[in-house]
Amino acid sequence: MTNIENRKFIALDISRKNYLSWVLDVKLHLSAKKLRHTIDEDNAASNEERATPMIFLRHYIDDGLKYEYLTVENPLELWQNLNDRFEHLKAVVLSNALNDWSQLRFQDFKTISEYNSTLFKIVS
Repeated sequence: MTNIENRKFIALDISRKNYLSWVLDVKLHLSAKKLRHTIDEDNAASNEERATPMIFLRHYIDDGLKYEYLTVENPLELWQNLNDRFEHLKAVVLSNALNDWSQLRFQDFKTISEYNSTLFKIVS
């Protein structure tokens, strides 16, 4: 039971702040476990293969999202539901980052460290 409680990365927040990094973490983890195909379209995964990714996905989403998708039993369906809900963030985040980048000027900062901090925030 203690193994379940130890999270390898941060769970998906219902506020959508960490969606993009969460997607990458989930894909990498499922690839490492050789279960990535369970969240791909037209997969032929067995019920046993679907159970592990489903447990994993439910463990790494916010409690509010767990209750909202309580009846979903297929990891592909859960993945698509979350994708439909949060995918628009890529367009929003990218446009904000491009806007921040275009307005970034070295002369607006008192120290190099402040400039670097802002620069790394935009890049991340």
